[in-house]
Amino acid sequence: MFTFTQLTSFIAVAEELHFTRAAERLNMTQPPLSRQIQLLENEVGVQLLDRTNRSVRLTPAGRAFLVEARRILRQTEQATLAVRRVSTGEAGTIAVGFTAASAYSALGRLLETARAALPGVEILLQELVTRDQLKALAEGSLDLGLIRPAAVGADLTAHMVVREGLLAALPAQHPLAAETGPMPVADLAGEDFLMYSPVEARYFHELLVSIFRTARVRPVFTQYLTQVHSILALVDGGWGIALVPESAARMRFGGIVFRPVALPDPDPVELNVVWRKGNDNPALEALLRHM
Repeated sequence: MFTFTQLTSFIAVAEELHFTRAAERLNMTQPPLSRQIQLLENEVGVQLLDRTNRSVRLTPAGRAFLVEARRILRQTEQATLAVRRVSTGEAGTIAVGFTAASAYSALGRLLETARAALPGVEILLQELVTRDQLKALAEGSLDLGLIRPAAVGADLTAHMVVREGLLAALPAQHPLAAETGPMPVADLAGEDFLMYSPVEARYFHELLVSIFRTARVRPVFTQYLTQVHSILALVDGGWGIALVPESAARMRFGGIVFRPVALPDPDPVELNVVWRKGNDNPALEALLRHM
């Protein structure tokens, strides 16, 4: 197979049609240049150049090979550049996991940061609950996760990116929806309440249980659900009240009224970005530098 040196030598001679000028262009002497052309012609099995003491011209085969030689050289340069960009994090892919609710808060900002700082990096999105994200991060199928606070192993790094309050999501026809101002947690006593699953949505479940315990309030849990949008769909249908993160109010449901909740901690809901310490993806490292 011909070499990169043979290709560049042929292209120089084909463009200059003069061995001396081509040798000067390549910063080499003429005998080694002639040798490279001979080796190339032996390799491809055809004569590429007609050369006499007075002139050099391309044969028909040489003209056809010049097109291919330039294409090969261009592809080689592009491949080299692509590899260098991947190694510096300027190109490549980052697999990002997110919870449904985080799509309305931190995910948009993360994507904007990636688009502005790393336009050559492709972001692959996967919607997963926190538990499944942690598993995927440990297995290496995810590079970055947007999760609710959870116990993470020593191989993971977590950094808080969002704190926000809770809103009461009320069916529009509910009496509490007609009132104004922050709603006391005590108003939820005895109300039909759409609760988060203790397994798939453990963070929100434990957060609300703690809030209700502190306020000594006992709503009537009618359903246990995982995703915020599913909870809001049931609120919209008049099936009960729910507490959701502030960012969830961006989901447009015509039959829901949102009211802030009066809490000792005005911003109890947290969202973390998490990644595996041993992850050697240069694109991830580059993104983390811009976050």
